[in-house]
Amino acid sequence: MAIAIDFGTSNTVIARWNPVTQQPETITLPGLSIQQSLNPPLIPSLVYVEDANQAKILIGQQVRDRGLDLKGDTRFFRSFKRGIGADIQGFLPELDGQIVTFEQVGQWFLTEVIQQLAPLEGGLDSLVLTVPVDSFEAYRYWLGQVCQALPVEQVRMLDEPTAAALGYGLADQEILLVVDFGGGTLDLSLVQLNKSAQTNTKPVGFLLKWGNKSLAEESKQKTKTARVLAKAGQNLGGTDIDNWLVDYFTKTQGLAVSPLTTRLAERIKIQLSTQNQASEVYFDDENFESYELELNRDTLESILKEHSFFEQLDDAMANLLQQARRQGIELADINAVLLVGGTVQLPAVQTWVKQYFQPDKIRCEKPFEAIAQGALQLSQGVEIKDFLYHSYGVRYWDRRNQRHSWHSIIKAGQGYPMTQPVELVLGASLENQPSIELILGELGTETGGTEVYFDGDRLITRRLDTGVTSVKPLNDKEGARTIAQLTPPGFPGSDRIKILFQVDEQRFLRITVEDLLTNDTLLENQLVAQLS
Repeated sequence: MAIAIDFGTSNTVIARWNPVTQQPETITLPGLSIQQSLNPPLIPSLVYVEDANQAKILIGQQVRDRGLDLKGDTRFFRSFKRGIGADIQGFLPELDGQIVTFEQVGQWFLTEVIQQLAPLEGGLDSLVLTVPVDSFEAYRYWLGQVCQALPVEQVRMLDEPTAAALGYGLADQEILLVVDFGGGTLDLSLVQLNKSAQTNTKPVGFLLKWGNKSLAEESKQKTKTARVLAKAGQNLGGTDIDNWLVDYFTKTQGLAVSPLTTRLAERIKIQLSTQNQASEVYFDDENFESYELELNRDTLESILKEHSFFEQLDDAMANLLQQARRQGIELADINAVLLVGGTVQLPAVQTWVKQYFQPDKIRCEKPFEAIAQGALQLSQGVEIKDFLYHSYGVRYWDRRNQRHSWHSIIKAGQGYPMTQPVELVLGASLENQPSIELILGELGTETGGTEVYFDGDRLITRRLDTGVTSVKPLNDKEGARTIAQLTPPGFPGSDRIKILFQVDEQRFLRITVEDLLTNDTLLENQLVAQLS
């Protein structure tokens, strides 16, 4: 059975391919999914750790049914996806004698979902997982590691906006803009769908794990091509809006920040998607007082403006359109705009989209299901032609500014797998130098980075407009920086090693290092991500 999982910051959606109807359908997991009339079955991305040593957890609706999301308990985790692969500022909780990381919580969550899913589906042959377009490779690498332990024969990975474009199933040759705005990230992706009668000559998609099926057998499939033309993203989502609303009620009514007030703020935000005025009653069981929390759409929009919400949306759109224009694509060439994720249901977001596009181009009928259902297309013979969203670079000392800086060696926009490696030649800088070190990194935006930190028990992301490139170092640890042991030792004045940089079909950076003096190969096709 082919399954796709859209693992989201707020909610997770599971879809399967129905072999009878030849259509995707969204799955309900008894006890884990929310049963609601307006939306498809969603699994809240919540975890409560009962025993960290035994990996005994409750997830999804189980947590809410027991009221475990309303207590200020360090065993409760929400929005944990945001912390995976990020450098967290603050203390991680210690449960049952061990420090619990967000990577561990995410692994527990996905493993539990699949363990409960497999018996219902009679086993899983194929799994597709979706990822935010703005995620660093640390997140993708973590997801790949999680997949290796899953009882699934074949696992693939696909960018969420590309999956959404496939999920809407629009006509061939159309250029589609996907606005994917969920609980944790805003992702914009320009995608072109095109049916191809050509035979696929390489594995479909981005393979994480492959079972017994041969690549030769896979390569005989006829494919539909989804070509990614441009991508942009922001670490911004519905969770941030929830936190801003809590802060607003804290300031105006003196409420304490707690899981309960966060939950009420989320409910108010959801109500404002369909009505002009929203309210919730809060009972403070310590002071035995009740409060009515009220908000209207105008006040919500003022709160959004106060936090530069629309400026961040405009920045992402400007970035995307700049990439599109380099390929000769203007705003008018975009045939349809697909809105995906819970946050796109806010009228303020839909009004923002209409500043750029005519209403008849905008589609919003599948905000929750499009990603998971579109990802299933990978199991039906769709080939994704993608490119690198981030650059890769090497660190150097900038004498002029007296600080470390980064030099890009593989540019964002490079297709992968690369057909030709990028070459870099280095020499020794000291007499009798025994080795050469090199720090490699994945380069983010040049307008600033995103800081992830704790505010009480809330996991917050904050934009840093430093004007410095945000970087995720890949090998900046003791023992991992050395890429060449020199025998005999090196001397200044001549080139000593040649480094070949390559990005493979799973978009991981690999290096080969050759000693120019001895002609020895010191490293061959080494996966840099493993060094960190």
